[in-house]
Amino acid sequence: MNQTLATSQVWTDGKRQLWWLGIMPLATPLLSGALAIGTGVQQLWWVGVLVIFGLIPLIDGLLGEDVSNPPESAVSNLESQSYYRWIVYTGVLFVIASVVITGWLAAGGIDWIINGGLLHATAALEPSSWLARTAAFVTARTELHGEISVFTYLGMAMSTGAATGIAINTAHELGHKPKPLEVFLAKVTLAPTFYGHFYTEHNRGHHVRVATPEDPASSRLGESFWAFLPRSVWFSAMSAWNLERERLRKLGLPALHWKNAVLSAWMYSVVLWGAMIAWLGVAVIPFLIIQGIYGFSLLEVVNYVEHYGLKRQKLPNGRYERCSPRHSWNSNRIVTNIFLFQLQRHSDHHANPTRSYQSLRHFDESPQLPYGYASMIVWAYVPYLWRRRMDHRVLSHYAGDISLTNLQPSQRLKYLEKYSNSAKPF
Repeated sequence: MNQTLATSQVWTDGKRQLWWLGIMPLATPLLSGALAIGTGVQQLWWVGVLVIFGLIPLIDGLLGEDVSNPPESAVSNLESQSYYRWIVYTGVLFVIASVVITGWLAAGGIDWIINGGLLHATAALEPSSWLARTAAFVTARTELHGEISVFTYLGMAMSTGAATGIAINTAHELGHKPKPLEVFLAKVTLAPTFYGHFYTEHNRGHHVRVATPEDPASSRLGESFWAFLPRSVWFSAMSAWNLERERLRKLGLPALHWKNAVLSAWMYSVVLWGAMIAWLGVAVIPFLIIQGIYGFSLLEVVNYVEHYGLKRQKLPNGRYERCSPRHSWNSNRIVTNIFLFQLQRHSDHHANPTRSYQSLRHFDESPQLPYGYASMIVWAYVPYLWRRRMDHRVLSHYAGDISLTNLQPSQRLKYLEKYSNSAKPF
């Protein structure tokens, strides 16, 4: 490991206050709405998307990396501090608030305010009270904003989807803890994207099969994101269902049972979506669908980046070697690490799944991405550019031996012809 402080030193977490910034991406729909209504510029509803894929990568590049690690002597104390958990819990509140409030505004809330609903609701208050003045100000700004266009509606849904997609990482952080409260909050956080099966598949499927051809969430050398996306979405869901069906079979129970963890996780989505549709009507359905699809696609593009082309080798006994730091792509870009609760230190997460974000470490032997996840996601959307950035890094990681990579079957002949004669690292 690199730059781990000597255990004899008194160590403090230099990022202790900065971790609160991890909530910001989860609240970007609310920020976008405040800007759009406050200025009357409807296009500002797209700010959530622009912040995540424009501003964060830019700042990431400017501020660089942080390769420091907490000493092992400090880990126990770090893990025991509830302060760090409350940051994550607060993030759950913000993302649910983002979905509910933005969904309401998209499905008729803007029109309600324009038509005087807010003024009517505060009519009994003294006109000089701060609440009445706020209602008057918001109504005036909303009238300037005007009725939402289709483009604005799409921006509201996409900015919300960016938040709910990043929130899956919050659920990921919570879902590795056995505490009932954290399991509950993980499933609540997965509800907007209707991706509750992630809780089962990630813990019991992905962590077992990671960096093998059998893992639907491990992308292969030569596989584009657009080919990976449907494969990972479908087979991850099927894997979660099969894992639960087998678990219940051993208990003598049918798959369609209330103890089915996949079904119970999906019920959180049924309740959330059902409640919003009952409250707001059919106008909110496109909003929910768009944000949900865009949200889980963000999870999948991160999955695509995390293990691209990396493969655990089979041992003589037919089992795969133990997962090591060499089987995950990592990044120490400090800004994205703060916003994603150090998801980019992915090798340590696979080595120690229950270790909390504030304690995750950098390993020198981990393959390193050229940029942070926020930037790499943009590259992943363009297969040609992604391959130019990443294929040679995969080959270099394996000293030019393509037989050691997790290779896309449909690209096998093409890649073997191109790289099999490589005699040195790329």
